[in-house]
Amino acid sequence: MYRGKIKTNRGTAKRFKIKKNGKVKFWRAKRRHNMTNTSTKTNRQNRGNAIVAAVDAGHIHQLMPYG
Repeated sequence: MYRGKIKTNRGTAKRFKIKKNGKVKFWRAKRRHNMTNTSTKTNRQNRGNAIVAAVDAGHIHQLMPYG
């Protein structure tokens, strides 16, 4: 019996990317504007992308079944 396709959660798809090894990548917050008001340490630590913790990655995989 045909069960149909599972829909991807569009909000999750816009915020996360699943890498080839299965880890989930996301972009850090507070990087758009008003960065002069935040400390240099915060700006430095927010550089680049980050990997979601393994406990949370399973839930994101459920929301994005096709990666």
